[in-house]
Amino acid sequence: MFLILAGSFSLTVYAQQPNFVVIIADDLAWNDVGAYGHPTIRTPNIDRLAAEGMQFDLAFLTTSSCSPSRSSILTGRYPHNTGAGELHLPLPADQVLFPGLLRQAGYYTASAGKWHLGESVIAQFDTVYARTGPSGAERWIDALRERPPDQPFFFWLAAVDPHRGYEADILDQPHRAEEVVLPPFIPDTPEVRADFALYYDEVARLDRYVGDVMAELKRQGVDQNTVVLFLSDNGRPFPRCKTTLYDCGVKTPFIVRWPEHVKAGSHSRSLVSSIDLAPTLLDLAGRPPSPAFQGVSFAPVLSEPTLSVRDYVYAEHNWHDYQARERSVRSSRYLYIRNDLPELPATPPADAVNSPTFAAMRALMQSGGLLPHQMGCFTVPRPRDELYDTVMDPHQLRNLAEEPAYAGVLQAFQEIQQQWAEDTADTMPEVLTPDGFDRVTGAKIISTLHPNLRE
Repeated sequence: MFLILAGSFSLTVYAQQPNFVVIIADDLAWNDVGAYGHPTIRTPNIDRLAAEGMQFDLAFLTTSSCSPSRSSILTGRYPHNTGAGELHLPLPADQVLFPGLLRQAGYYTASAGKWHLGESVIAQFDTVYARTGPSGAERWIDALRERPPDQPFFFWLAAVDPHRGYEADILDQPHRAEEVVLPPFIPDTPEVRADFALYYDEVARLDRYVGDVMAELKRQGVDQNTVVLFLSDNGRPFPRCKTTLYDCGVKTPFIVRWPEHVKAGSHSRSLVSSIDLAPTLLDLAGRPPSPAFQGVSFAPVLSEPTLSVRDYVYAEHNWHDYQARERSVRSSRYLYIRNDLPELPATPPADAVNSPTFAAMRALMQSGGLLPHQMGCFTVPRPRDELYDTVMDPHQLRNLAEEPAYAGVLQAFQEIQQQWAEDTADTMPEVLTPDGFDRVTGAKIISTLHPNLRE
């Protein structure tokens, strides 16, 4: 391989164009796999992927909401810049997806599983396999086997696991309630443990399909020059996780396996945003980035894990079942969140509101049994500013925004967030999408005022 300097980006040209397989989970927390330290969830195939590649320990999404996150990844743009920044909004036809650019460069491109992007961008893929089963992964192997043998390829393998709702006995050996490890902001009750155990089962089912993909790539003799990247679209579907800007909402497992060029068992603490995936894969394919991309290539990190390609990552929360607007800036140490609607509670998504976990939390709240750091979903008003030291406080439970010792840090992050808003034209809309579900019961509110709702 050799390096070409082209304008403001570096282009690494390889003797053989790599293939790409991106496997994206649906609602998987960053630390709910064994490779990231979970002691009981059974994820041997994802763990093997990490052992054979590079594990990124500070990788983040641009939002903790399914379709906006996927749209952001595929366009390399922040959600409010894609035209699909709220749940269920389709990507406009004028948005450029990086698979379409790979296709123009001679790649065969295909998506299999969950789509959730709308119909207008389907033409940017050669083939789109519709979801056919509960996991979303049922046709992944068919897709790999039906590819043209004479072209480099890109596959977007999009799971539904471990998205709600959950069913019992999907595994021969289901996870047991005593195997559940709860974060401190979730109360420990039998109902909660049973709910988490079913979530663990779907994570394990996804892991099995990851193993099938790796076995098929090896059977085809292409696994050595195929970049396999594993990540999630947002955090676990539980209160204070999915749809939040805390680490449990937007931090993602992020694993890159590429035996010919990435050292097995390597780790990187370089900050990475999910919008960096688009320019990186174009870079690895020997193609320049689209001018529309807002991310940066982390390709240099794959050969030198200690390199840094960015100082901050940014995320946003817009409408996802409920009216909302929050923005965040994350460095390797601090997390700053600005709540633009502090008068509204941080209600989790409707599927989590309808969950056994939230029912248990609501009952404990009403009886006075929730601990103070478990009250976040019910507290109003919320603080407009939140600041956390993620090294000393990994679960982000102690808000430092009003502590005098951190006034300088707070001001610095406020200014960084404001500059990002100006640079990306992020402004408060004149009309915010109203709640589509009841915040207590989770029941759908039928109204023509809710364009994002689907019957």
